[in-house]
Amino acid sequence: MALEFLGIYPNTPDDGSPTIWRDTDTGDLLIQSYKAGPEDIRAAQEVGSIPGHTTDIPDHEFMIRLPESMIQFIPRPKDEDNSGGNSGS
Repeated sequence: MALEFLGIYPNTPDDGSPTIWRDTDTGDLLIQSYKAGPEDIRAAQEVGSIPGHTTDIPDHEFMIRLPESMIQFIPRPKDEDNSGGNSGS
């Protein structure tokens, strides 16, 4: 696996800061960030996702909270139109 560093939380101290890497083989993102707390998880479970899909978090997954300032480091798909809106309507 080859990783590409994408970004770290601005003005970060030396340790424990949100960081994003991309797997250059698969395009997957590896994100180190703050673990979402019970309140975050409950709120997400209340909102839900798609009908019929569980809101439980499986043992092999966890929820992170990514600071808004880190969104700038998330790459966009090459075919995205960059309109900022969802063209599904």
